[in-house]
Parts: sequence; structure tokens; C-alpha cells
Amino acid sequence: MDSLITAAARALSSGDPLSALKHIALREDPPALALRGIAMAQLGDLPKARDLLRRAGRAFGAREPMARARCGVAEAEIALVSRDLGKPMEGLVAARETLEKLGDRANAAHADYLEARRLLLIGRLDEAERGLRRIDVDMLPKPSLTGYHLVEAGVAMRRIRSVPAREALRKALEAARMTGIPALIAEAERAADRFAATVARLVGHEIDRALVLEEIEELFNSDALVIDACRNVVRAGEAAAPLASRPVLFALVRALAEAWPEDTSRETLLARAFRARQADDSHRARLRVEIGRLREAIGPLAEVSATERGFRLEPPQGRVVSVLAPPVEGDHGNVLALLADGEAWSTSALALALGVSARTVQRALEELSRDGKVESFGRGRACRWIAASVPGFPSNLLLPASGPAS
Repeated sequence: MDSLITAAARALSSGDPLSALKHIALREDPPALALRGIAMAQLGDLPKARDLLRRAGRAFGAREPMARARCGVAEAEIALVSRDLGKPMEGLVAARETLEKLGDRANAAHADYLEARRLLLIGRLDEAERGLRRIDVDMLPKPSLTGYHLVEAGVAMRRIRSVPAREALRKALEAARMTGIPALIAEAERAADRFAATVARLVGHEIDRALVLEEIEELFNSDALVIDACRNVVRAGEAAAPLASRPVLFALVRALAEAWPEDTSRETLLARAFRARQADDSHRARLRVEIGRLREAIGPLAEVSATERGFRLEPPQGRVVSVLAPPVEGDHGNVLALLADGEAWSTSALALALGVSARTVQRALEELSRDGKVESFGRGRACRWIAASVPGFPSNLLLPASGPAS
């Protein structure tokens, strides 16, 4: 490597892209193209950065597989920041394997960290956790160490484990400060702020109170029967009845829980579960059927008894009923929760993270855009969505995990 390339690489590693560009801005050789791409990424011009890295990778070619693989990892990191979580990151695994085979353990570890971060973003917590365990932390570059601990914290927060989450955030902030890179320090500080933010509400009969993560953990560890409207699960200690795929049943049990210890009228249940403004005999017959299904679904955790005017939720003796609700409710709250991280997301990435079709997400975004809750920029495949200012809306800590996680 010549002296200008060395100087530019040193500047980039310290988070100073402008100094790096002073050394290599006019050069077109492959190493310079790669470093220019990284510099543009640090400056926030991601499309230009992606183009430069692709040019560098093609120029390195098959004769320099290590350099080409490093370009692939850098390009995958840009895709991650751009929330292109699908096809643009498909080459990451192959690049990691090449780097490991050729002895570049530091960049191979960085690639592993990026994959774990992607898995966290799309809610595959078990896989993200396994990916973190595979990483040789001692091999990680110092800036990557901050990200590693942030992924650790993210997994712990999504699993509602406050103590390991706080410890991981402390390590992330410590690692960021050791690098001296202002952007990295700011990212770690923002993550710490999200940990202390309101992430859910406790609602019920004359109750509506904001909760932070530690309070939610205490609630889950208590004797309460928890109707978790953040994940559509009924919980009682270690036992749980997932109802995410049965929205009618969850709407019924939540309506019953919010009225507890009182009963809930049939008219209220019909309105909440079926949105029936004027109920007829067919609605009432369906309500009886769905109540029977609800009794079967939550039978080990609670009972549903009939009353003169409706139904009442009956938890086991000594248990109270608590409803855990998202901090901001309404249609498409899960989309808003993902966008609340402040990043610009593509439609395909949102669909991947939520486990729904891109068309479903597009319809939700169009509706939210009409309501002034989200904004878009770019066109076609370059279109990205960000949340408009939503005061008090926290991060996506309580979004349901994809697949067998939490």
C-alpha cells in the first residue's frame, strides 16, 4: 500500500472522512475507489458510496479475492444502514467465508456482527443471539465492538431483560468513547436514551399509565395475568397463550381484561371484535362461537364466565389482570414502531421485518402518509420512508419477534 492509501485508511478508521478524501479524492485505482466509497458512506452519501464500492470490487476482480470480499462487506453495511435487508445483503455470508479462509479474521468478525444486526432488525432474535455467540469479540475492530454491544442490548431489550440490556449499553458507550468517533458515541447515547424511554402503557379499568422496560419486566415476573397487546399474547408467569394469528380472540380477551373486574357487555364485545355497529342474531351467534374458542385457547390461564349482560374474565384466585398496550395505538402501529428508530426504511425491508407482503406495507405507508405520519423520498427502488415527528413514540422494543423467538 502506498503512503496516501495508508494515510486515508488511518483517517477513515478514526472517523475523519474529509481528511481521507484529501489524499485520494482524484484517484481511480481500486484501493482508492474502495476508500472513497467508505468515506462517502461516513459522510452520508450512501448511493455514491455503494457505486464506488461496486466499482472497486469489479476492479479488484478474481485476482484479489480478499480486497473484493472486503468491498462486499462494506457494501452490505451500507445496505444495512439503508435498510435494504434482503437481496443487497445476500453476498455477506460468502464474503465472510472468503475473509475467514484467507486469514482476515477482523473483517470476518465484522461481517458476522453485521449479519447479527440484520437478524435483530427483522426480529429473528434466536438467530441473532446465536450469531453473536459465534463472533470472536477480540477480533472485532474497535468501532465494530460498539455495534456488537448494541446488538446485544437490542436482543436483551426485545426479550424484556433489563439487567443484561443495561450492561450491554454500558459496554457499547464505553467502547464508543474509546474510539473517539463522535457519530459512534452519539449512536450509543441514543440507544441508552431509548432504554430509559416509555415503551408501553398499562391500561384497564380507570388505568392508563406509561411504563419503561424495567417496569414491564417486573410485570411479567409478577403473578398478574397479562394481556400483552404489544405481542398479542396472554401471559401468566411462565405460561403463555399466543393469539397473534387469532385477532378476533385477542380483541375479545383484551376487551374483557380492560373492563376487569367488571363484566363486558355483548354490544361492546361485538363492536371491538367484529366492528359491528348494529348487531343482529348472526353476530350474536358468532360471538358465542368465538367466546367458546377463547375459553379453549386461554383455558389453562383464565376462565370466561357468562353474565346477564355479557361476559367476565376470571383469572385464578389471587391474580390481578393487567393489559399491556403499545404507547401509541391505531392502524399500522407496527410500521410506525419500526420507523421510530429514525432511519430511512425501504418498503421491502419493512415487509421483511414485519413478516407481511410488500403490498400490505405499501398500503399502510400510503395511508400513514395521507395522515401526515410518515414521509418518503426517492423514487422506485430508491424510495425510502421515515417517520414524521411523533412526540413520545419510542423505539420498536416490543415489536413481536419473527418466528420462534422471545
